[in-house]
Amino acid sequence: MTPTVIIIVGPTAVGKTAAAVRLAQRLHTKIISADSRQCYKELNIGVAKPSPEELRAVHHYFIDSHSIREEVNAALFEELALQWTTENSPPPIMVGGTGLYIKAFAEGLDEIPPIDPDIRLQVQQQYEQSGLTWLQEEIRQRDPGFYAAGEILNPQRGMRALEVILSTGQSILSYRTRRRRQRPFRIRKIGLQLPKEELHRRIHDRVDRMMDKGLLKEVESLAPYRGNNALQTVGYSELFDYLDGKIPLEKAVEEIKTNTRRYAKRQMTWFRKDSCIEWVNPEQPLETII
Repeated sequence: MTPTVIIIVGPTAVGKTAAAVRLAQRLHTKIISADSRQCYKELNIGVAKPSPEELRAVHHYFIDSHSIREEVNAALFEELALQWTTENSPPPIMVGGTGLYIKAFAEGLDEIPPIDPDIRLQVQQQYEQSGLTWLQEEIRQRDPGFYAAGEILNPQRGMRALEVILSTGQSILSYRTRRRRQRPFRIRKIGLQLPKEELHRRIHDRVDRMMDKGLLKEVESLAPYRGNNALQTVGYSELFDYLDGKIPLEKAVEEIKTNTRRYAKRQMTWFRKDSCIEWVNPEQPLETII
């Protein structure tokens, strides 16, 4: 009988982790985190890792598995997740909000030629100096196709697109052949969604809890690594601006809430393109539909 991998997706703060832990306990299996930030040991409060109780209740792969000094990408996640899936019976449940990682696991990634390390460093350094506006303008001039179709609000995707066209002379879009790779298991995707007002309330409450738990101190401790890609993300960038004296703390917290809402909207835009996802309310016990 062909095994089935259950993938739980949805926007940030919707309740994916709690739902996945409950289901994993019922199915007596493990969890693979499909989150591009929770894998870093140094990031904790700002990436909303599972609680110590949740981590004790169910074994999680890809949590605290890497350092921010290491390069972690969708290709590495694909390789590791396939290994964890095939070596476990029953297969683990996958849960997360990083759409590209889930796509890599379910369908595979198109191969892109190696990027010149010097070009990668130049792009990263220029982005650190000049910011997102510079990155967007470079993409608009050099790769108008990606500018029109890509996620230009996401600096990691933007830098990747710029690296590819500078290194290969071809748009990153030209490497997307959309060829699905065959997997030795079936996949069932379940999406969690809430009314916008309720999701926004949860986002705001979670940001307030993060600040109460010490997010500012966490960000201060990461100052030596602030140029790392892993820290160019919501919850960290805004507090670095506060520490630099660019904005008051209250403004930084409000920007975290605003940018988290925008991130959740982008996540839903990505997932809604996948017609295979079954959408349910996060309060509905998933074992009733499995």
